[in-house]
Parts: sequence; C-alpha cells; structure tokens
Amino acid sequence: MLSRRQLLSASLGVPLLVASKSAAGAATARASFVQHGIRTSKEFALTFHGAGPSALAQDMLAVAKHLDVKLTVFAVGSWVASNESLVRDMKRAGHEIDNHTLTHPALRKVNRAGVATEITGCAQALHAATGSIGAWFRPSGTPTPTTLILEEAVRAGYPTVVGYDVDPRDYQDPGSKLVISRTRAGLRPGSIVSLHLGHRGTVDALESIVIAARKDGLEPVTVSALLRN
Repeated sequence: MLSRRQLLSASLGVPLLVASKSAAGAATARASFVQHGIRTSKEFALTFHGAGPSALAQDMLAVAKHLDVKLTVFAVGSWVASNESLVRDMKRAGHEIDNHTLTHPALRKVNRAGVATEITGCAQALHAATGSIGAWFRPSGTPTPTTLILEEAVRAGYPTVVGYDVDPRDYQDPGSKLVISRTRAGLRPGSIVSLHLGHRGTVDALESIVIAARKDGLEPVTVSALLRN
C-alpha cells in the first residue's frame, strides 16, 4: 500500500526526491515542491510568514490556543534570532517552526552562494533557538522555487519545499473581512494557506476562518500533519 506521502507525490505528478543534471552532466539532487495536500483530505494547513512585531505574534498564538489550532510558521532567520524565547514558546505549544530564509530576499534574484547562505543561515538560527532546523523550507519573495532553489534546499537538509494554493494577500493589510473572504473563496480539502504573523487584520481574521472551515468539515493542521506518511 502506498504511503500518504507517496499518494501526495503521485497526485502532484512529482517524485519525492528527483535529480537534475548540472552543467557538467552529473546528477544533482533537488527537493520536491508541493503546493497542497491530498484533495480527498478533510484537513488543511494554516501557514504563517514568521516576522513582524512579537506582540502581534503573541496575539495570534492566543487566538490559536483559544481555537485549539496548531500553526505552521515559516520563520525568517533574523526574526528567529531576535525572538528566540517566543519561538521556543511556539514550539512548546505544538506549533511547527520551519525555514523561510535568513533575511527574506527575492530569492529568485539571488545567486547560488547567496541562496545557500539564506537557507543554511535560517537553519542555523532555528537550530540555535529550538534544537531543530525544521522539516520544511519555503522560499522568500516567490510563490514557486527555481531549480537552483530546489537543489540548495535539499543540500541544506530540506527534501521538500512547501508552497501554497490559497493566498489572501493579507500582507497588503486589506482588513480582516477581505482576509476572511479571500481565504474562504480559495479553501479546499488539502489546501495550504499563506498568511502572515505581523498583521493585525490577520489576527482578527483567524477565528472566523477556522470556524467557517470547521462548519465546512475541514480541520486545520500543521504542514507535517497534512503531508504525513
């Protein structure tokens, strides 16, 4: 019987770990890229860009605790380094902390050495704060990774790069009502939603998003739970 991750890979049409050819012709491993889970799932993942004021992050965590929801935070390494206590509290509360580069550049415009530094730098910050580099990587400044990014991700210890299929553009601060309506409009079984910790409208929208999803029979889980074996 195929594992859940194998089923996911088949549904997306990509292998779990694939190889590309370098200029010299040697096989180069690259990570797989996923934007959602299995569409027959009754679950979806709420993922958050980890940056911004710590007070807003704490407010978001309070809402999540009230709702009994576990979040996945793709944290910027420089933010992690400045908020180690908060990040540890997140992990102790059962939230997932993963890699979203060290300084959040437009990663497609960065050369190979720079991409490697961005990924490994964040991994080091995560390990210093939590004892783990996290299970997943999400590139900054682009919804989809390049082959170069996929190669450097797997080299840094991330065999899967995680995108998203629902983007309410909450980073534009459109207000909580639009964050709610845009999320609800795109949400499907297996969806991965892209949100941000450092925005008041998102904090105010979270409870309504979760309540509406549960009424539709969908339960929010971490990325690891959504993509679990």
